[in-house]
Amino acid sequence: MKCFFYFKDRNRNRERKSAPVVLQDLSKSDISGGGAERVTKSSCSTSSPRSFSDLYEGKAQNLRVFTFSELKQATNNFNRLLKIGEGGFGCVYKGTIKPADGKGESTVVAIKKLNRDGYQGHKQWVAEVQFLGVVDHPNLVKLIGYCAVDGERGIQRLLVYEFMSSRSLEDHLFNTAFPVLSWKRRLQIALGAAEGLAYLHEELEVQVIYRDFKSSNVLLDNDFMPKLSDFGLAREGPTGMHTHVSTAVVGTWGYAAPDYIETGHLTAKSDVWSFGVVLYEILTGRRSLERNRPKSEHKLLEWVKRYPADSRKFGMIIDPRLENQYSLNAARKIAKLADTCLLKSAKDRPKMSQVVETLKQIIQISGENSSTDTSFQSVEDEPVVEENPKQTGASESTKRRMAHLAKLSEHVGGISRRRFMIMQKGKVI
Repeated sequence: MKCFFYFKDRNRNRERKSAPVVLQDLSKSDISGGGAERVTKSSCSTSSPRSFSDLYEGKAQNLRVFTFSELKQATNNFNRLLKIGEGGFGCVYKGTIKPADGKGESTVVAIKKLNRDGYQGHKQWVAEVQFLGVVDHPNLVKLIGYCAVDGERGIQRLLVYEFMSSRSLEDHLFNTAFPVLSWKRRLQIALGAAEGLAYLHEELEVQVIYRDFKSSNVLLDNDFMPKLSDFGLAREGPTGMHTHVSTAVVGTWGYAAPDYIETGHLTAKSDVWSFGVVLYEILTGRRSLERNRPKSEHKLLEWVKRYPADSRKFGMIIDPRLENQYSLNAARKIAKLADTCLLKSAKDRPKMSQVVETLKQIIQISGENSSTDTSFQSVEDEPVVEENPKQTGASESTKRRMAHLAKLSEHVGGISRRRFMIMQKGKVI
């Protein structure tokens, strides 16, 4: 599910001295949308005073233009041993580049080399250059420069980014070869990613809809600071009185908002939905779609519905790799936040700035609570059994007594809460 951008330049004959030569012939629609993404007058930005093309002109000089031979040398002729990623766009290599003036120490970078066949790859490359050439935020990956060569052997399109040494959120959540992400680190990653989206949606002169938010696009630096990457599917948001942009549906299955899939109406709330999916991935340690599990557990969002945030069963969905080292109270709040991001009606979903504030509050709560929350015990020490209506009275009495014991356990010292609850259960039963 990939799609790229192509436009016509409204000032085609005007010389753009400030823009790199490779982009001079690209029209405004190459970045904002077009081609396969037809924009209707009633729903899309058609007369923005300043587009990303305009913004790019003022910042293009900040990007370094590399020769193909420079990047070939930087990656030891694109050595397979230096490959650190691969996708539909092509391959990503770890490389080392020298300063432009040849002085000083070399810098480790990530070099994306797009496949040479296919015009869509070129459109995606253009979108990344233009968007990343303008945006500037700690939670967005930095684009250092690019290379564009049209030769006898075809076109070469490459991008040079800052190197993210800790790979991606996807790697740490789902690949057991990587160390387990702690609860605290998971919350900080979620907050940083949310701040990156909030910047794109609400803090730029021209709104940007990311359109492909997923755990594999959240990269982590040496300090595990998250940075959004891969802007090939990004779009300019609606302007003026328009409520959405009409586009061809692109993205990644399992992360795209259902309203966007059904109508092609793209808004910032489409990204909010995707963020809700990733929040549940962070909580559960499960992918949005896993075919190797029982059929009832293939789709993450359908599975978690069976364990509501306020239920006794909720703790059963938390990533077992956390080994109870988390705040269940904070986890419930994360699930509730995810649920608001996943509301059926896009207009009812929160803005990303609201998500950021909620996450900050949850992180504060999580830090104040003990990592061994008493409410773990009612989930993990005994299976959940459906109650017989005739036994409701006795069951409710037991629940009230257990709730009372849970409160008492908050003040217990000297032994773990878990052991305390087990002992008290023996007395009750």
